[in-house]
Amino acid sequence: MLRQELSRRRFLSQSGLTLLELVVASAILAILASAALPVARVTIRRQKERELRTALREMRNAIDRYKDLADRNLIQVELGTEGYPKDLEILVEGVKLAGVADRRIRFLRRIPVDPMTNSADWGLRSVQDEPDSQSWGGQNVFDVYSRSAGISLDGTAYKDW
Repeated sequence: MLRQELSRRRFLSQSGLTLLELVVASAILAILASAALPVARVTIRRQKERELRTALREMRNAIDRYKDLADRNLIQVELGTEGYPKDLEILVEGVKLAGVADRRIRFLRRIPVDPMTNSADWGLRSVQDEPDSQSWGGQNVFDVYSRSAGISLDGTAYKDW
């Protein structure tokens, strides 16, 4: 019985962690967590930049397809638009094909959301605007850009993409 009691006491005294071991383990976890946080931030930012590039490419391709059909006289365009869409909503709503009464062609399912500003409010440029203009003349939509004032990981401004 005495032997069993001594064995039990030895087990209980060695089964827990000391305060020093807990402090060291906590310090190691804190260092690892602080190293992982910047990596996670860069990964999230890189993903948003990828989404921005995809959204810009999607809208620019839709504008180009619209212009191509207008140049081939397959769709009717408004005067003064130079064959470009009047606004982004036309790309979503669609336009009637010339010569086909009940057929509409749509170029976008929806206007993408800018991941940097979390809104579908894009900067627009018309053919008549200067290439680096930050205000839209309103005649047509020749190009789109992000309204974000942020700087990308490669050092360029998002609005210049």
